[in-house]
Order: sequence, then structure tokens, then C-alpha cells
Amino acid sequence: MPYFNFDLVIGAEFKCQGGMILEDMENAIDKAESLASELRIVRPELCSTGCAVRITDDESNELYRTPVELLGRR
Repeated sequence: MPYFNFDLVIGAEFKCQGGMILEDMENAIDKAESLASELRIVRPELCSTGCAVRITDDESNELYRTPVELLGRR
């Protein structure tokens, strides 16, 4: 099973939020979306700054990115 890393992206800075072994990419995306949702609640100031949660592999290749801000919301 692959190991996925999760980072909070703030501008050009990447802050590690941890990593885990998951069955597949679909599960990793679910975790990233969940982390972004939690950040919307506990760190609402991140919503208006273009922050995102990204997934990388063990070689730091970006696999997926989801914004912390809810898209289409005003």
C-alpha cells in the first residue's frame, strides 16, 4: 500500500500535516478533502488566502491539491 504525505500550502510554503499509508489514491483524496474541511472550521482565516491541502508521494511529487476555501461560495 502506498504512503501519502499531506501538506498545508500557504503561498509558496508547504507545512507538513503528516502522512499515512492508505489503500489507494481515492482514500487519500477523501482524507485531503476532510483535512481541508476541518481547516475551514478551525482556521477560517485561511479561506480567503488561497491556501490548499496537497498530497505528495514519497518522492515529493504532487498528486492532488484541494483548496481550503469552498469553491463557488460567496
